[in-house]
Amino acid sequence: MATNPRAVTRAVDSLFLERWSPRAFDSSAIAQDDLDTIFDAARWAPSAFNYQPWRFLYAHRDSADWSRFLRLLLPFNQAWVQNAGAIVFILSDTLMAAPGSEDYKPSHSHSFDAGAAWALLALQATRLGYHTHGMTGVDFDKARAELAVPERFRIEAAVAIGRQGDKAVLPEALQAREEPSDRKPIEAFAHSGNFAG
Repeated sequence: MATNPRAVTRAVDSLFLERWSPRAFDSSAIAQDDLDTIFDAARWAPSAFNYQPWRFLYAHRDSADWSRFLRLLLPFNQAWVQNAGAIVFILSDTLMAAPGSEDYKPSHSHSFDAGAAWALLALQATRLGYHTHGMTGVDFDKARAELAVPERFRIEAAVAIGRQGDKAVLPEALQAREEPSDRKPIEAFAHSGNFAG
């Protein structure tokens, strides 16, 4: 298993450092109760007007849907996701209406809100001893048709969830990259005042 070389400059909770995106999974199943707990954490994400625009479509590795979901990923991702315990497609509703209304209008924050749900999903998975790896290496047109996703929903990404495995299951080129990555310093993305690059 990889060790976590990440360093922080503030008192960040260790959960944020423990969460990373490996590609080596051990092919073990995920209990439905664990998956439900992961989804339950995601539902507590904040969203505009509490609209909760996210939707999750998933397949367990031992289910009838597994190979169908796996084929919706690009070949590069199929090669390593095949060892995950579950595949989840994250969607967001691009339209929203006030409670009880049928007057749907475009949602400005649907992707932002779905991203918040994905972050909580990933953190809860980490807390349960799983790892997640989000990806946009998806055949989106094929996924929309195969999964019967209505046009008003945006397919944001796919996520592999599973227990971390030995990196030896990966091609040699990927083995070298199988460790937690560092992040930009705060000064590179947080600026007081105007945009600064």
